[in-house]
Amino acid sequence: MKQINTGIVVDGGFVSREEKHYTVFKTSLFYANDGFTVYDCSNGELVFRVDSYEPDARDRDELVLMDPHGRCLLTVRKKRPSLHQRWEGFLGERKEGQKAMFSVRRSSIIGRSGMSVQVYENPGEEYEIEGSYGSRSCNVIDAARRAVVAEIRRKVDASTNTVLGKDVFSLAVKPGFDGAFAMGLVLVLDQICGGDVVEEDDGDCYGNGAVDVDHVGQEEEVDCGPLAVDSAALDR
Repeated sequence: MKQINTGIVVDGGFVSREEKHYTVFKTSLFYANDGFTVYDCSNGELVFRVDSYEPDARDRDELVLMDPHGRCLLTVRKKRPSLHQRWEGFLGERKEGQKAMFSVRRSSIIGRSGMSVQVYENPGEEYEIEGSYGSRSCNVIDAARRAVVAEIRRKVDASTNTVLGKDVFSLAVKPGFDGAFAMGLVLVLDQICGGDVVEEDDGDCYGNGAVDVDHVGQEEEVDCGPLAVDSAALDR
């Protein structure tokens, strides 16, 4: 199958000809909610990690997405001041004077709204994030083609048919879309929306609170079962 080129690429090694399914864990190394580990559902291998040793994990100004060996893939940084809670993404480990690759911001400063993603090097390339990250039910959409390029959904334990807690969720990445870029967007969403309280899945970060039950059910088809955590990789 011919690979589809859908735009921005952080690392070509995470662009696949087939749809990729990841399981995302919010981890706690020393404090609550201070990092992420991400596994490939097809083989259970560690793909991405985000570490932090800060006591106040919420409202950090900068996070670094790494591969399993600690190589910096992408840095996301909060832009200050910003009425729209704008975050910017930098290739690799950010350096002073480095130009950002993309930005993520709320579509409106009034009330709860969707997110807009702008790619700086290609002004015609834009994405929208619709749905509810608080409910773990949202889509990343190519604005020009109106095509879904990545999905965040609740995770279902196939053995018990039980919806897991929101610290464990699924990230599906469509063919040709960069998984590292998709995970970078997850980091920004978690910083902007992760602290919101969602009661009975009827509220969200930007005004669309219902969990997509159909998609939750579909997770059983791609559930990768128990995952073996590569503790050696986490320590590297």
